[in-house]
Amino acid sequence: MLPSEFLVSVRAQMKEESEYEAFLSAMEEAPVPAFRVNSLKPEALKAASRFADRPVPWENDGFYTLPGLRPGNTLYHAAGAFYIQDASAMAPVAALDPKPGDRVMDMCAAPGGKSGQIAARLQGRGTLLANEYIKKRADILLGNLERLGVKNVCVTSAPPERFEPLGPYFDKILVDAPCSGEGMFRKDPDAARQWNASLPAMCAARQAHILDSAASVLRPGGRLVYSTCTFNRTENEDTVEAFLARHPDFEPEDFSLPGAGSSFGGCLRLWPHRVRGEGHFVCRLRRRGKESDSPLPDAKRDRRADEAARALAEECGIELPGGVYRISGDRIEAYSGFPGGLRGIYTLSSGLLLGRMGKGYFEPSHALAMALCPEQVRLSADLAEKEAAAFMEGEAIPRDGESGWTLVTYKGLSLGWGKVSGGLMKNHLPKGLRLRGGHALSEKGLLSEC
Repeated sequence: MLPSEFLVSVRAQMKEESEYEAFLSAMEEAPVPAFRVNSLKPEALKAASRFADRPVPWENDGFYTLPGLRPGNTLYHAAGAFYIQDASAMAPVAALDPKPGDRVMDMCAAPGGKSGQIAARLQGRGTLLANEYIKKRADILLGNLERLGVKNVCVTSAPPERFEPLGPYFDKILVDAPCSGEGMFRKDPDAARQWNASLPAMCAARQAHILDSAASVLRPGGRLVYSTCTFNRTENEDTVEAFLARHPDFEPEDFSLPGAGSSFGGCLRLWPHRVRGEGHFVCRLRRRGKESDSPLPDAKRDRRADEAARALAEECGIELPGGVYRISGDRIEAYSGFPGGLRGIYTLSSGLLLGRMGKGYFEPSHALAMALCPEQVRLSADLAEKEAAAFMEGEAIPRDGESGWTLVTYKGLSLGWGKVSGGLMKNHLPKGLRLRGGHALSEKGLLSEC
């Protein structure tokens, strides 16, 4: 049952009664599952093709899912070949249109679908800062980005105003704001039950605060995309109009998305009765002013960190990613941007974690494993389906051959590290990622197996 106040709000936005009836009919239909192929992994498209129905028009890597399949219940998903994401939710990043080399911020980034989409478009060139204020959600964000093998990302957990001292730093910013979630009603009946008529105004106040902080760190000539998964005007057009009144140095920037239409005043709505998806609001704005080249100062190299990274690479037989290395406690990271650091901002990861070191030992990280492919390591083991499922459950795998750190893969896609010794490959998959209790992953992801 949809809330009556919600229905009144939607009806007021429809030009024709027939369109309102079409919306009501769409809300009674089943959600339309979709996923985005992770183009950071060379084997991902081949793996995902068995689950793909038709493409999502506004996202080159997006596909609707074949009926009866659950790609999230597969080894391919565990290996980061794709991310389960509503088709409508792919639209904000399509409107943002990040390019390799851009400095991009995803200000409300958890659980990570849009950050992963941005990273795929950056293709390892440029810098991504993915922030999530709630720490537990930030942990999920980091885990998802590690699964996708993203290298050039800094993951933080801070309120938006903490970033204001950075000044106009970013070329492009996405604010996919926390909202009343009306676009989730079809997929999540609890969202409809928890909704009340005062919620949109409460959310709009929070959205205004986030947008003001985003405005302070966008460079002149830069692009800001604001989006929600809700339908009311209060959180959408009204919030944009109020923002523009407070920030006269911003202006709407119209755009078009294939299959979704063209914006009006920089705003575009994806309704579930017009497109195959749950619905989204997207607004694209530009900060007035001339784009300028202001290169960042080079991050200072640390001789000790360079030596540690080389030693880890030699010990583990890996090809190191480029960049500047740094040591934080026992952690060795390939640093991602922000030469001046992020003072006062809780940072979960300032780049790709290469591994940990101690007295007489080096241990490569799971994040590094997920960012590598077999061609970049000395030792790798491509497992058959049953062995790969056993590995994901934390089991050791019989393995003859050269001893040492071994990249475990399935169909060429990384799953994690094993270490071969005495005919056995010990399992180094983090305990939090191991799947127990009969939840073995399959290759087919049939609905009946879920």
